[in-house]
Amino acid sequence: MNAEKSKSAEAQMLIRRPVAEVFNAFVDPEETTKFWFTKSSGRLELNKTVNWEWEMYGVSSPVKTTMLIENVQISIEWGEPPTFVDFNFKPMGDEATYLTIQHYGFNKTGDELIQAIKDSTGGFTTVIDGLKAWLEHGIQLNLVADKFPHGK
Repeated sequence: MNAEKSKSAEAQMLIRRPVAEVFNAFVDPEETTKFWFTKSSGRLELNKTVNWEWEMYGVSSPVKTTMLIENVQISIEWGEPPTFVDFNFKPMGDEATYLTIQHYGFNKTGDELIQAIKDSTGGFTTVIDGLKAWLEHGIQLNLVADKFPHGK
């Protein structure tokens, strides 16, 4: 592990859906808006930058896809200044996927770095929980919108 990834946030969960379905949930904004952001300027494609929006918070972020290996890994540069996020998809038989999300490259130190890692770990855990409810049960829990009902 390089030094950059050693200072990272990580979240993971077993999703009881085939790997292609879990992978597509992050590539296709029609699916991703069911559990994460509210709007995207397009699908994730290698070397393409899209804009993700969280309309309830008045926040948006540029996202550049730097790696896209179908059903295996998605890597993005996210935000300004950019940090890095790796989404790794491991099939667990034909009907389940172990998803790991790692967020790293924070330009902070000390207590600010610790807070950024805590916030990111909590945020990506919320994303995965919403994904699990959506893909396994068809339920939109609105977790991201309800995390900070009065804004942040």
